[in-house]
Amino acid sequence: MTQPGNEQSTVVEEFEILMPDSLNNLAQNEEWFELRTEAGTRRLRFHDYSDIYAVPGLYESLFYETLECNSPEIVCNLIADAMDEFEFSFEDLRVLDVGAGNGMVGERLAEAGADHLIAIDIIEAAATATERDRPEVYADYLVADLTALEPAQKELLSTRKLNCLVTVAALGFDDIPPQAFAEAYNVVEPGGLIAFCLKEDMVSGEDSSGFSRLIDEALVEGAIELKAERRYRHRLAANGDPLHYVAMVGQKKADLPAFS
Repeated sequence: MTQPGNEQSTVVEEFEILMPDSLNNLAQNEEWFELRTEAGTRRLRFHDYSDIYAVPGLYESLFYETLECNSPEIVCNLIADAMDEFEFSFEDLRVLDVGAGNGMVGERLAEAGADHLIAIDIIEAAATATERDRPEVYADYLVADLTALEPAQKELLSTRKLNCLVTVAALGFDDIPPQAFAEAYNVVEPGGLIAFCLKEDMVSGEDSSGFSRLIDEALVEGAIELKAERRYRHRLAANGDPLHYVAMVGQKKADLPAFS
C-alpha cells in the first residue's frame, strides 16, 4: 500500500503493514506488526514510537486506518459538547497537549479554532515528525520529562497562562505515569479545562497504574469537577478485538498534591 503524503512532507516512503494472523493474550503495549518497505521487512511493536514516527504516514496508517483509532475525534467532540458549561470557546483556549506525538490532536484543536497550543512529549522523534508533517500547529514543542523539567521549560509553561490540558491515548503503559499527569495538570490555571482518556481498566478498582486512585482523589478532594464522561471503542487490538477507553472532560478547581 502506498501512502499519500501530507502536503508538508518532503519524502514519502512506500510501505506495507502486515498484521500477524493471531496475537491473542498480548498486553496492549506488547502488540506488534511487520513493516515491509523497499529495504526489507522488520517487526515493530505498536509502542516503538520513534521508529514509527520516522516513516512519514506510518503512524496514521497503522493506528487510524488499520486499527481504526478514533480517540482524537472522541475527545475533541467531548470538549465541544462540554464547552457550553465553560465561559470560553475554542478560540479562548491556551492548550497544553501532553503526549502530543506527531500533532494529530493539536491539528484537530487548531481546526476547531484553538490558536495557541503548546506540545510536550518525551520522544524527540515525535517533535521531529510534527515539524515535518504539521509545522504550523504548535507555538512551541517541548521534548521533556514532565517530572524533571528544565528551568527554562518550567518558565515557558508558567508564563503562557494555559487554561486547557489535553492528553489523548498517552496515559499509562509507562508512557505518562500519574505523577507526570499531575505535574501537567498543575500547570493549568484554576478554572481551566482538563480533557483526557484512559483505558477502561485504568479507571476501575482493579487498576494497577495508579490513575484510578489519582482520579478518585481528585474528585473526592474537589480538585476537578467532572463535566462529561464517555466510554467508547478506542481502536482495534492486533487480533481485531475492540479496546475500550473512557474519555473525561472536567474543570480544574485546585492543584493536585504530589502523587506517589
